[in-house]
Amino acid sequence: MAKAIHMMVRVLDEARSVAFYDAAFGLKVAEKLVFDGFTLIYLRNAEADFEVELTVNHGRAEPYVLGDGYGHLAVCVDDLDAEHARFTSAGLAPNPVRDMAHQGKPLARFFFVQDPDGYKIEVLQKRGRYV
Repeated sequence: MAKAIHMMVRVLDEARSVAFYDAAFGLKVAEKLVFDGFTLIYLRNAEADFEVELTVNHGRAEPYVLGDGYGHLAVCVDDLDAEHARFTSAGLAPNPVRDMAHQGKPLARFFFVQDPDGYKIEVLQKRGRYV
């Protein structure tokens, strides 16, 4: 059986990205590995073993082109409205809260936010399959 352990995104500015993921999701640096040409920074919190791996390619000055293949990372929270207010207060510019139904039944409440490099992150209310 496979276990998801991390997702990787390439970032332009290490400090800006680390600060965003800490402010938004409480993710802290679990490990930082510096190699010739690139650095890997693994972020996590006490809620899960799953990590976000930031890859910083040394010497890169141009933002990454995200293309049309990337979808989003999703996280769930206990109080979506409180988190949306906190994101707004922190200047993280979340999109409005949305509700989604399937066959007339509530499925999800969520909002999206983008990290400094433009990667989309979905923040979902914990309930149903999103726990």
